[in-house]
Amino acid sequence: MPAHLAESLIYRNAWGTPEIHALFDDEPRTRAWLEILATLAEAQAEVGLIPPLAAGQVARACRELPLDAAFFDEVRRGYESTNHSTLGLIQAVQRRCPGDAGEWVYYGATVQDITDTWMMMTLRQVAGLVARDLRATEGNLLGLAQAHRDTVMAGRTHGQPGLPITFGFKAAVWASETRRHLHRLRDLAPRLGVGQLAGGVGSLSSLGPRGLELQATFLARLGLRAPDITWTTARDVVVEWFQLLTLIAGTADKIGHEVYNLQRPEIGELSEGFVPGTVGSITMPHKRNPEIAEHLGTLARVIRYNTALVAESQVHDHERDGRAWKAEWAVLAETCLTAAKLLALTQTLTAHLIVHPERMLANLEATRGFILSEAVMLALAERVGKQSAHTLVYETSMRAHQTGQTLKRAILENDDLRKYFSAEALDGLFDYRRHVGLCGPLVDRIVERARDERATEDQ
Repeated sequence: MPAHLAESLIYRNAWGTPEIHALFDDEPRTRAWLEILATLAEAQAEVGLIPPLAAGQVARACRELPLDAAFFDEVRRGYESTNHSTLGLIQAVQRRCPGDAGEWVYYGATVQDITDTWMMMTLRQVAGLVARDLRATEGNLLGLAQAHRDTVMAGRTHGQPGLPITFGFKAAVWASETRRHLHRLRDLAPRLGVGQLAGGVGSLSSLGPRGLELQATFLARLGLRAPDITWTTARDVVVEWFQLLTLIAGTADKIGHEVYNLQRPEIGELSEGFVPGTVGSITMPHKRNPEIAEHLGTLARVIRYNTALVAESQVHDHERDGRAWKAEWAVLAETCLTAAKLLALTQTLTAHLIVHPERMLANLEATRGFILSEAVMLALAERVGKQSAHTLVYETSMRAHQTGQTLKRAILENDDLRKYFSAEALDGLFDYRRHVGLCGPLVDRIVERARDERATEDQ
């Protein structure tokens, strides 16, 4: 039985997606490493570093090697007997090369040349999937923002009703944040496109006088660019990738947390789309738990804490430090898997989110008009000044809280305030829809800008 839930036959799809497993599982990762070794041999032959015949035989052995259980057992035993990260793989390839061709396997390269290059090849694919799912979620959020542009609800501060807003405004804030993540992903893409081939201490000393040419040729064939200098000890781009996933996870967690809270029956303003057959509790049959929103919080925590671990890898001793970069191995796949699942769930949540406008309005009414105290104060400020208006409305509100009155009734019974408002003006002040500020135009602006950018991206 696998020790990690991401590898469990039962639970793996709760902690990752098949697309990302197809990049990080042993077989696809090893196949990619072998293709890197094959491409390296071919590029080395072109610059005269190794014999062309041997290079062809090495490349053929790498590409034709069957990745069956016996092969992985052989590589595992090779690792365990040498305690070297890739020597077991080198020896397995060498044994399958004719003559002395195996002497040229992995020539002049070091572990990080292969693993870092593979990592960047893989992260570019992951980044493409992240961009796809972010755009899908953004599309869902833009749809919610438009559909609920004028759906009035309570805006809350410090967990308490503050002022009226619209649900479309809330969704537009989420959409705007998602759009910024797409910008960040686009900005990071060129830095994720840089491979590694630098030898033992990063100086290319083992790669011959045409080492820079070899580096450029080798990486270009793998779809990567050559670095301006080794990044063996410069892990800032790797840390940046993890930090971007942390930002994305934070947005998803925030959306999920909002749904989690607003789905409470005593609030009831939002709810996850219910899938028939879903069981919320084996002891409380009535439960409809916010399963997706809750799991987003779990996944986001894993990503945040893994990012903290990887941030440690920026600090290296000298020209190589296994304590730093090997820590990436422990959490790279897990974090990408977790982020992919988080994005898939966010997409599902936002696509099927149920909005309850009637409960939003009822919760506004439940504030007994106090949520409109700002509107009353600002209207009064035109007559007596803002500070004086604040004092009058504050004192009236506190008395109303103590006596259980609505704010409107308290104003009507307060001669110091009543004299400033006609009955018609007071009725107008207590219309929630009149006090959502510029929520509507702000929604329009976010939707319009995002759709313009999306149209350009589609082209």
